[in-house]
Amino acid sequence: MQRVIDAPAALRAVQAAIRHAATLGVRVNVSVVDTASVPVSFARMAGAPLHSIDIAVDKAYTAASFGLPTGRWHAALQSHSEAVRAGLVLRPRFVAFGGGLPIVERGERIGGIGVSGGSEEQDTEIAQAGLSELGLSI
Repeated sequence: MQRVIDAPAALRAVQAAIRHAATLGVRVNVSVVDTASVPVSFARMAGAPLHSIDIAVDKAYTAASFGLPTGRWHAALQSHSEAVRAGLVLRPRFVAFGGGLPIVERGERIGGIGVSGGSEEQDTEIAQAGLSELGLSI
């Protein structure tokens, strides 16, 4: 059986991400999913953009399913054919900009975290704060 992030860890990651977003003065949505991209925890800060709800979930989904931070997709796609570069970004739920990070523990992917509502850099920093709470990093 594949290990996945559990609810207590996911909740801690979301809470840490929300705390960090508050220190940056941004309002975000934070999603944590397991390796099957099933939601484990989610929070929306008051005033966070409504469209960012789905974007946060999709960033977590993309990071968990591919094991690559969403902000690295632009560079990663450069080594692929034009068809892959054009087609992959059109896939439903695929996000190719910053704010989604895989959750990897002892070399094994156990989920993903997605943040949306700030800039790409802020969203990525906030997601990393969630990982840091778990003693993890990318």
